[in-house]
Amino acid sequence: MRIGILFGGASEEHPVSVKSARTVAENLDPAKYEPFWIGITKSGAWKLCDGPAEGWENGRPVVLSPDRDVRGLLVLEDGKYETIGLDVVLPVLHGKRGEDGAIQGLLELSGIPYAGCDIQSSALCMDKSLAYAVAGSAGIATPKFWTVTADEHLDPARLTYPVFVKPARSGSSFGVSKVSRGEELAGAVEIARQYDAKVLVEEAVVGSEVGCAILGNGADLIAGEVDHIALSHGFFRIHQESTPESGSENSTPIVPADIPAEARALVQETAKAVYRALGCGGLARVDLFLTEGGTVVLNEVNTLPGLTSYSRYPRMMAAAGLPLAEVIDRLVSLTLTGKLR
Repeated sequence: MRIGILFGGASEEHPVSVKSARTVAENLDPAKYEPFWIGITKSGAWKLCDGPAEGWENGRPVVLSPDRDVRGLLVLEDGKYETIGLDVVLPVLHGKRGEDGAIQGLLELSGIPYAGCDIQSSALCMDKSLAYAVAGSAGIATPKFWTVTADEHLDPARLTYPVFVKPARSGSSFGVSKVSRGEELAGAVEIARQYDAKVLVEEAVVGSEVGCAILGNGADLIAGEVDHIALSHGFFRIHQESTPESGSENSTPIVPADIPAEARALVQETAKAVYRALGCGGLARVDLFLTEGGTVVLNEVNTLPGLTSYSRYPRMMAAAGLPLAEVIDRLVSLTLTGKLR
């Protein structure tokens, strides 16, 4: 099977995407797949390369054809091009232009089946304020929140502190600040605006940070083991560590989560409900809060979660008995047939 694997990207999550692609390469069965690696540089140039190892940026220029008669790649060289047909595409892109519907739109035009969420669910989950609105209308608890657009200002006196200020449409923890006093609000909003003109301000939820990996479509879903992010201080900043492979200075993921069985089941069912309400398909990681009173509150949804050796999604699936190689196989099968095997 000819599988195109997109990685890199022109977003702040470029380095994580490359690491995710390297882990995918280690878990891709060569007896089943003929991989075509398409790396996207930080400047947005597309390169056909031998894999995500060092030097991939020196690959041949390539584009994904939007012409459905091609259904594949156009490799550019010496003023000419050759075509390479693809059976399926696996995007391993995080953040802007990877999880927001942009690459999904190009893939829709190409006519090539692609793994993961579609345009609508990708765009919806990327905008945390819209995700909260839709999830809330489905009866799922969300934090109390406000949005601040580029020409707006939020009166600090309206808020109950602490609050979190974050870009509405950005990945990982880039631009996120915890604000404990009103006089800190304006500065935190400006930090968030470095990543997105639309800013989200939400009241802090008192509870444990938990997550659940989901694989599948519609009613046919597999939930990974729930994880719990144990914090020593501060707040969880995913992908902000200088050497994430060796761990974080203030957080430790515990898989399976050290919570009662009833709470675990509730987290998994809530994650599935969020996934369905937002129209997700293929895979996603649903991040939640579990309060002392047993309420589960939505935090955010990652439609193309990290797949590195230290990422939460593969750890949760592995703990449920599905190693990454099998997750990839099931995801490809799901993309081509619409069914989990």
